[in-house]
Amino acid sequence: MANAGAVTLRGDVVRRPAPANAKAIHDHLRALRRQGFDGAPRPLRITADGREELGFVPGDVALPPFPAWVLTDEALASVGRLLRRLHEASAAIPLAPAAAWSRELSDPAGGPLLCHNDVCPENVVFRDGRAVALIDFDLAAPGRPIWDVAMAARYWVPMRDPETARRTHPQPLDPAARLRLLADSYGLSGAERAELPLVIEEATAAGRAFVAARVDRGDATYLAALARSGGWAGWDRLRSWLEANRRRFTAALTE
Repeated sequence: MANAGAVTLRGDVVRRPAPANAKAIHDHLRALRRQGFDGAPRPLRITADGREELGFVPGDVALPPFPAWVLTDEALASVGRLLRRLHEASAAIPLAPAAAWSRELSDPAGGPLLCHNDVCPENVVFRDGRAVALIDFDLAAPGRPIWDVAMAARYWVPMRDPETARRTHPQPLDPAARLRLLADSYGLSGAERAELPLVIEEATAAGRAFVAARVDRGDATYLAALARSGGWAGWDRLRSWLEANRRRFTAALTE
């Protein structure tokens, strides 16, 4: 959404607006490849006109309303496995100075490794029904692995009240069962499973603040998205739904 209409593809090179911390992101992407993680774009260069060039990652990317193929249990499990691989590679990479990273969706508790923070369906590349790569690391920041899992759960389970979920996920889904599947495929520990529902609530609040900042700046893309989602009343409904179902989700994860 942030770069709508500003991304081009020529041959196998993607050109897009470079974030202020593009150098740090490119350095991290190169380090991921040295760790054997091939599920991210190959950074090429930052141009003099303020754009970045990345190698194109072939495959399928789902857009809302999401098609059935991206909502299967296997698709969800593959996202969990891919995210675990990312974190294992990131854990071996020294973090660049904190000033290099976005704080917009970052873990307020900080953490030991660089999280992606925006593992939504639009940022996951699939081949043959399986997640193989993550794109768009603009919002990456240091955090706890569970924060990235919580952010991913918001989009992939999805951790949204039924009225909100129907707008992007047309087919009925069981959020408790899918949350358990994501935790299983990622390999969350027992302590992390017990903590996850509350972290999802924290991540949802961060998402609301992210949207609010853009709406306050008059960003037309986010103003339109807010209107489509039911305005701030929709966010209030989502918060209430998460709180009301916290015990249900905890039970699904831990029992």
